[in-house]
Amino acid sequence: MGIFKEKSTFAKFREKITNVIVGNPNLDEDFLDELEESLIISDIGIDTTEKIMEQLRERVNARYITKPEEVQKALESVIADLVDKGERNQLCKENPLIILMIGINGGGKTTSIGKIANLCQKSGRSVMLAAADTFRAAAAEQLQQWGERIGVRVIRHEEGTDPSAVIYDSIQAAKAAGTDVLICDTAGRLQNKKNLMKELEKMNRIIDREYPEAHRETLLVLDSTTGKNAVSQAQEFSEIAEITGLVLTKLDGTARGGIAITVTDQFDIPIKYIGVGEGIDDLLEFDPTQFAEEIFDE
Repeated sequence: MGIFKEKSTFAKFREKITNVIVGNPNLDEDFLDELEESLIISDIGIDTTEKIMEQLRERVNARYITKPEEVQKALESVIADLVDKGERNQLCKENPLIILMIGINGGGKTTSIGKIANLCQKSGRSVMLAAADTFRAAAAEQLQQWGERIGVRVIRHEEGTDPSAVIYDSIQAAKAAGTDVLICDTAGRLQNKKNLMKELEKMNRIIDREYPEAHRETLLVLDSTTGKNAVSQAQEFSEIAEITGLVLTKLDGTARGGIAITVTDQFDIPIKYIGVGEGIDDLLEFDPTQFAEEIFDE
């Protein structure tokens, strides 16, 4: 079984490619033009599509590919290389590590925190959670439920209190306990970017002051089913934070999936995790080669 439980994940993408291959007996410019159109329709942006097609043409010429059906493997290789950011695709393995989770409300941020915490624990790292989204109703309760579910401590304050105060207390608790990974939930209010930027800057200043030896990741959570809106969110969050990685949720719920390729290429941000289901074990470490293979896997 592949990584995606639902084969509809890349259904439209796969269908378009197959139709182009079956409908064109010759590998000519008409074939390549149709292939380019199918990529754009599959939520892959124009700039990224042009990059893919340029690299594909180079490989077709270099490998003397003459049959349309042979193009699929070459395209798979191009996509794998495009989303492969090397070691940047992996979560920092050094301890102690502080992860700031950012993303709009409703995108799966808090759930992703719980699942990443679960993965860290399975790899042998101790984990603590910080409920620093103090403005969203029930955010701390939701994180508390995850903490209880996987057996990790959650540091929280009353709703509406200063988020940075939660970060401060969480750092002290993590240091005292010798915790390997501290994962911090943050507010997802993009409608007021200036306030959110100040909030994140304050959090980072506290981390710099109180835990300078800690390694740091800032992960942006994007809901893959939102399509091109995910690109807009990546753009806006990139303006207010130094994002080190992406968590793409609900890839099992979209029939296109091309947005994953677009975001990582357009913003040069590595994908670290992909969500392929609702279960606690359905958040996977990103594998570029396996991801590209799944696109064409029936």
